[in-house]
Amino acid sequence: MAAADALMQAHDFTLALTGLNLPDAPKGEILALLSERKVPAIVFTATVDDEARKRYAEKKIIDYIVKDGHRTVDAVVRTVQRILNNKLFSVLVVDDVRAARSGLVEILERQNFRVSEAHSGKQALEILAQDPTIQLVITDYHMPDMDGYELTRRICDSRSSEDLRVIGISSSTDRLLSASFLKAGASDFVYRPFVPEELQCRIDNNIETLKQLKRLRELAERDHLTGLPNRRSFFERTRALMEIINETHECGAVAILDIDHFKKINDTLGHDAGDRALKKLAELLHTMCDEQQHIPARLGGEEFAVFLRGLDAHAAYQFCEELREQVEKNGRQLSGSSLALTISLGVVEIEKGEPFDNQLNAADQLLYLAKANGRNRVYSDMMITEGLQKIGRNG
Repeated sequence: MAAADALMQAHDFTLALTGLNLPDAPKGEILALLSERKVPAIVFTATVDDEARKRYAEKKIIDYIVKDGHRTVDAVVRTVQRILNNKLFSVLVVDDVRAARSGLVEILERQNFRVSEAHSGKQALEILAQDPTIQLVITDYHMPDMDGYELTRRICDSRSSEDLRVIGISSSTDRLLSASFLKAGASDFVYRPFVPEELQCRIDNNIETLKQLKRLRELAERDHLTGLPNRRSFFERTRALMEIINETHECGAVAILDIDHFKKINDTLGHDAGDRALKKLAELLHTMCDEQQHIPARLGGEEFAVFLRGLDAHAAYQFCEELREQVEKNGRQLSGSSLALTISLGVVEIEKGEPFDNQLNAADQLLYLAKANGRNRVYSDMMITEGLQKIGRNG
């Protein structure tokens, strides 16, 4: 009764956790009520048998959890987290038969996935080209324009298994079909008629694999303290941008910055204070770079680098000067003490055809000059060029 009253309110429930046998609904009537209100349900149950599975399938519940002492609560938490996180994942269902496609879509939407549909391999490829957020494709084998094997092969030619997984599905009696799919690059295969629980587990396993791969990639590419790209990631990303600059009329610049007297913060306030200062500076750097899609990174210690996309020498200098002013203005807040934090920077415009290491080294030399000439300042190759020109005119 209480559940019925709650469902009458103007709430948009994502899912429901329910027992099967309630005091005023001893025969599982709650499932019919939730189904009628289109609220996906997770069921607690003491036992599971064929009859119960059939009833759950009819009522289209999300999942069931067997009561098993202390492990039940953990299972509930994991299941709820999984369902809520599924909303972050997009799935493409490919099948030329509407009824078969609709059945899969219904299962996936019940699991809270974002779902797209394609009735052919050609349409599937078009959707994938337009929507790079799709991370899982479930495709039938028999289709009029291209079979699922060929579709899988084409998908894997353009997308890494670290970013997108493919599950093949077919009602074929050919037991070698699964091997063909897997050799083409699919990560899994299911024969029809499938058991919904098995399909759900295979989908969940593939999504979990994607999560773990993403986590490992972040650990490999991100600085553990600041969350900015690390040195290795910075060089990999800038290599691709350098190719664009070398082949087009685009411009760019690279800056290296260093916290002034950082050792004094560590020695006076302790390494924890130093770590907090690094993180706060990284947050400011990320905020200023994000809007213009510049690439900041922590190279190590108190040294950072920024790849400034689309900026010539003058604009790059202006950006660095604005960053320096922001740090100076918020110096005590960034250091978390009376020791005001400042930075020195060296910046150069990218010279086409020149190795990136050489350009980074040039920025580093300018950083050294900024340090040697009083700190809390920006030195640019533009300044050096203008100085030489002035000497030439006066000479």
